[in-house]
Amino acid sequence: MEKRGSRRTKAARSERARRAAADRPQGRVGHWARRIALWSVALSLIAAIFVGLAVAFAARSMPSYYQLRATQNAQTIVVRARDGTEIVELGPSFGKWLPHEQIPQVMKDAMIAVEDRRYYSHFGIDPYGLARAVYEAVTGDERISATSTITQQLARNVFLNNNRSLDRKAREMILAMALEAKFSKEQILELYLNKVYFGGGAYGIDSASRKFFSHPATTLSTAEAAIIAGLVKAPSRYSPTADVDAAVGRASVVLRLMKEQGRIPPDVTVDPSAVNLKEEKGQNSVRYFTDWALPQLDLLLPETYEPIEVWTTLDVGMQRAATAAIQSNTPGGAQGALVSMDRDGAILALVGGTDYVETSFNRATDALRQPGSSWKLFVYLSALEAGYTPGDRVVDTPVTIDGWSPRNSNGRNVGEIDLRTAFAYSINTVAAQLGNEVGFGTVASMARRFGITTPIQTYPSMVLGSNEVRLLDMTRAFAAISAKGESVEPYGIIKVTTADGELLYQHERARRSQLVPDYVAAGITDLLQTAVNTGTGRAAQIGRPVAGKTGTTSSNKDGYFVGFSSGITTGVWMGRDDNGRVGDLQGGTAPARAFAAYMRYAVKDRPVEEFDTDLQLPEWQLEPDDEYLLGDPDDYYFIDEQGNLIEPGRSDGERRDPFGDEFPQPGEADRQRQPPAQQPGRGVDGAPQAVGDDFLERATGGTGQGSQSRQPPRPSPSPSVTVTRPQ
Repeated sequence: MEKRGSRRTKAARSERARRAAADRPQGRVGHWARRIALWSVALSLIAAIFVGLAVAFAARSMPSYYQLRATQNAQTIVVRARDGTEIVELGPSFGKWLPHEQIPQVMKDAMIAVEDRRYYSHFGIDPYGLARAVYEAVTGDERISATSTITQQLARNVFLNNNRSLDRKAREMILAMALEAKFSKEQILELYLNKVYFGGGAYGIDSASRKFFSHPATTLSTAEAAIIAGLVKAPSRYSPTADVDAAVGRASVVLRLMKEQGRIPPDVTVDPSAVNLKEEKGQNSVRYFTDWALPQLDLLLPETYEPIEVWTTLDVGMQRAATAAIQSNTPGGAQGALVSMDRDGAILALVGGTDYVETSFNRATDALRQPGSSWKLFVYLSALEAGYTPGDRVVDTPVTIDGWSPRNSNGRNVGEIDLRTAFAYSINTVAAQLGNEVGFGTVASMARRFGITTPIQTYPSMVLGSNEVRLLDMTRAFAAISAKGESVEPYGIIKVTTADGELLYQHERARRSQLVPDYVAAGITDLLQTAVNTGTGRAAQIGRPVAGKTGTTSSNKDGYFVGFSSGITTGVWMGRDDNGRVGDLQGGTAPARAFAAYMRYAVKDRPVEEFDTDLQLPEWQLEPDDEYLLGDPDDYYFIDEQGNLIEPGRSDGERRDPFGDEFPQPGEADRQRQPPAQQPGRGVDGAPQAVGDDFLERATGGTGQGSQSRQPPRPSPSPSVTVTRPQ
């Protein structure tokens, strides 16, 4: 009994010892560690099962290898000139599909070395690379570069987009493992090398090789393969056609990695700078035109991803001549732009700068610059519509309007001249007087009527071109004058077809409207022609009739010339992008010379066309011999400079409203006009005259006292008394 009790006591003590040990901290830590380990294993198994199911489902629903080969994920656009010749191919170019066995081994080695050195050992995801990505996310260490595997890049290029969300990254990894489960390593690498983007619209190594080196990818050298492999990281930055030094530098990195990984012997010397690159054919200035025209396809076509061909209005020869004219005449340090359109609005040539590769900003369609005196087109159009004719007399004299005092470029005033001369020599004071008379709002409305789309301020200096405009809009306005006052709608796309020739879009001529009467269009053409023949635009002469206008802004910051001949209208602008001063830049110098250089080529195959400047005036502007159509000349009445009516024979203090109750009745008026004798300086009733007889004779066209031959009045910018006719 004692022995049995002793054993029980020992067992009880052992149990208490175990419990005490379990209650110690170390025991509790071990217990929780085991629990965490068990949960981790369980969660890992669940995650593995989930990932496995996701991969299996993705692999099962994934297209076949042959379907992926046939899939193109972007649209190719072939742009053709008006004669059908191909001028540029935009969008992707896929080249010839190369099977795995035809791809040079050096190309495979170069791509694997720089993009995925453990390609043949991972299952679509590189655990080491993934660990680096997690480390970078946690620490923010920018020295660590987390890159996707080749399989992940293929999954992203074929099935996903390039956003950097965690959701997209998770799907990318699932799809990468599905690709590895469904296809062999050779098939995945073949798909990748034939589909990855290398810049310049080239998809696949064959397209890239043909674009950059002018030969198929089957004959790639080690240096060429290194250049192509280096493009994947940043195609636009390392493209050899954009930056040769950057491309060579990146290729050197690829070659170093290939040596480190034993893919090429370490003693082999490869010089990527010795590679002969393909020269860019055609004119880079064509891209200015395509940048303007092709976005219009979004409005002209339904959404489509199939390859299309776009037939444009561009004339290859004229585009080449326009580019040469801008490059050879633009002053150093400045930029130039040119727009040329046919009589129906078709854009024949468009140059947005001196070099598209250097700067793609389109100064012909997007830049807002002051047009200077070329804006006077709208001032004189308003004046002609208000009743002026090119031969009317105006006065070049100092003038102040609302505190603004314009000056002529030569600092002088010449006095009385005709309207034609004032326009030809771009006299600012006359333009200011005309704008003030017809109204600055009227000038703004005229500009709107002719297609100016930018905001227009109506302060007085606007008559000299202080509002900013687009060169395309100004050229369009002058084209409407060339079309005898009819509206012109610029366009650049004639038709769009599929690669098989199916018509998707056909341009239809826009409905045209008459913007100004024929006689106004003829009058402004008269003025524009004189500006080129004898005025500020003489440098624009080309040996046939030309009509146009120069423009120069303050401090020579902008130079303009816009004109037309033989149905072609062309506008030229020159200036600095930073709006700085350009020495000796005036509209009548470099811009006019560029206009002439281009237009000599543009019109060489067109017949000479004389301008229609014959004014067929409306009845209210007819000469005295046709005045009978207007009624009795005695019905004219007079107004003073404030616009108050003056009845002939009455003093200023006895004005009467001809349409009011105080206007004398016929009988009473007749009796009032029967004084005994008329004295000098007095009316027939003996009261002081509002104006002298000499002025009345001149104003009404009389040849002597009592003459009944009176000339209809024309508006004038400066008289204190004007002659008007009651309606």
